[in-house]
Amino acid sequence: MDDQPLVRVRVWDGWIRLVHWSIVILLGLSWWSIEAGRMRLHYLSGYAVLTLVLFRIAWGFLGSDTARFGRFLRSPLAALRHLAHLPRREPDREVGHNAAGGWMVLVLLALLLAQPVTGLFADSGYGDHGPLAKAVAPDTSDWLTGLHHRNFNLILAAAGLHVLAVLAYALVKRHDLVRPMVLGWKRLPAGLPAPRLGSPRLAAALLGAAALAVYGVSRLG
Repeated sequence: MDDQPLVRVRVWDGWIRLVHWSIVILLGLSWWSIEAGRMRLHYLSGYAVLTLVLFRIAWGFLGSDTARFGRFLRSPLAALRHLAHLPRREPDREVGHNAAGGWMVLVLLALLLAQPVTGLFADSGYGDHGPLAKAVAPDTSDWLTGLHHRNFNLILAAAGLHVLAVLAYALVKRHDLVRPMVLGWKRLPAGLPAPRLGSPRLAAALLGAAALAVYGVSRLG
């Protein structure tokens, strides 16, 4: 297969790329807004992150082949075996996430979901609070507020590890993982099956449903 010609294969749909890069921007906005005391903007950014994460989870069951959890989540042993081959330079044959990258996606989604959810119950103590902060006991709200702050550091650590992994693949294996997430396609050895892309109408409906659900929760407080 090493001698096979490379062909252009569309691996990431526009919805996956929208979620990926929008969350990158929104995390920066969330950090800046809290530092600048722009709490209204901070909450709006959090609602947007929650909307995108809920959509991504739904798309992970109903969307394109490369977006589906059942397609890219493999056993932890498979992930370790994949990492053991990291120093080996070889052609990129991964149509979607590799065995290790799939688990990183799961970890990032879990952390990104926890961040806005804890923010819904957070109370700054200065008059700014999430829409569900008064629905729980003050001690519970305080605990979730602390968890909200600590979880952001975990997100930064996971994102940093993700960036280091992308750089390692570029420098060691000569695999460009950034361009496909920007353009949607990558060059792969001929003969690999192209993934099925999900329905744009279904994606729009799922994104709208996620936005509506988050809007409903935001109005509770």
